[in-house]
Amino acid sequence: MISLSKGQKIDLTKTNPGLTRIMVGLGWDLNKYDGGNEFDLDAVAFLVNKDGKATGDGAFIFYNNKQDPSGSIVLSGDNRTGEGAGDDETIKINLAGVPADVEKIAICINIHEADTRNQNFGQVANSFVRVVNDDNGEELLRYDLSEDYSIETGLVAAEIYRHNGEWKFSAVGSGFQGGLGALAASYGLSAG
Repeated sequence: MISLSKGQKIDLTKTNPGLTRIMVGLGWDLNKYDGGNEFDLDAVAFLVNKDGKATGDGAFIFYNNKQDPSGSIVLSGDNRTGEGAGDDETIKINLAGVPADVEKIAICINIHEADTRNQNFGQVANSFVRVVNDDNGEELLRYDLSEDYSIETGLVAAEIYRHNGEWKFSAVGSGFQGGLGALAASYGLSAG
């Protein structure tokens, strides 16, 4: 298993011949929060074309739209507490089935209703993204989001993207503010 740092990129399919089905696991813990509200983090994915824009309305994968129109990218259920060890939410990707116009899949974590609940990533600890070969359960890589995100309400955690006919993984770790609407708008979608 390879451990990545922010900004690193690694090949997925070239070094793992025959790899077609992966599971992206996202996990987190709360380190200090007693505001009386539920603290609900959500995994979100955007299917993005070569121009950096979402490929259509079905290209926004979240708790109300758990798979893309091709069925090649599927989000697990909505874990509303982050309790326990291991993955809190997962996204399964059939790399061979991803539509040809999708250049990259942006994997994000968003705090649900962060502004109204006065929550941010400064209250979250031990966040990680990992990629597992879904055929044999082997963990291929892990990226621990160890940076101190104090005011951000969401993260673009990683990107899985095409490069010369192969799939690669990029450890992005970029925080953002403004909720799901702002994130969707950055990919050319309205979240209304």
